[in-house]
Order: sequence, then structure tokens, then C-alpha cells
Amino acid sequence: MIHGHCECRRVSFEANSEISDFSHCHCSQCRRLHGAAFATFAGVAADKFHYLSGEEDIRKYASSDDHERVFCGCCGSNILVRVDGYPDFLYLSMGAVDGNPPHPEAYHIYVGSKAPWHEITDQAAQYDEDTPE
Repeated sequence: MIHGHCECRRVSFEANSEISDFSHCHCSQCRRLHGAAFATFAGVAADKFHYLSGEEDIRKYASSDDHERVFCGCCGSNILVRVDGYPDFLYLSMGAVDGNPPHPEAYHIYVGSKAPWHEITDQAAQYDEDTPE
């Protein structure tokens, strides 16, 4: 079971799912929205996710035609991303997840637009854009 919450703790959630996908996204949207060099996401089964509290505080932002960002309307914490092309999955913001749940090996996406001041120093796979299909 994966648990998490926003900074102000109004929004809390759980997912009774394994993490099936684990990525570090370096796109400019993720960098701006997370205020960091990259954002880390954990893919979980959408039908195994639910809010424990604060669903009324959730706000949504369509950052592109196929990405919907979900965040706390009170503190601004990023909660998850929905991607139209993958309706069976939600991508939890690892910054909102408690602890260190088991996850597959990470990989980096949108490295072609990463912050010029950030150096990737691990050996994880890197893709200039999204992963090859």
C-alpha cells in the first residue's frame, strides 16, 4: 500500500498498487511546476487509487492536450498527473508519497530539455524525449 499527502495535509491518498513505472522527468513543465531540476513519478493502477481526505481541495491544470496535473488548491503540492494515452494509470508525484515504497529501476525522460545547470550522475537509462514505444 502506498500512502501520501500534500504539505498542508488537507489532501491524503493511498494506492493499493505496485509501482509499475518510475521516471524522472526533466521537461520544462515539470521543472517549473515542481520548482526543481526534475520531477519523479510513480505509475500506479488508476482503479487502485483513492483519496482519504481533501478531495474537495484538489485543483486540476491541463498542462498540455493530454496531461492533467492534479495539485492541492491550498498549499500547491503536486499530487499526480493523468495522461490521456494511459487511462489505466496515474503518475503519483513522489514528492507527495510517504517513505520509499518498492519500485522498479528509474529512468530519465525529456533529457533533451533538462536544466543546463543540472548534471545527471546516475547510470539510469536516459531518453531525449519520452521513452521509445
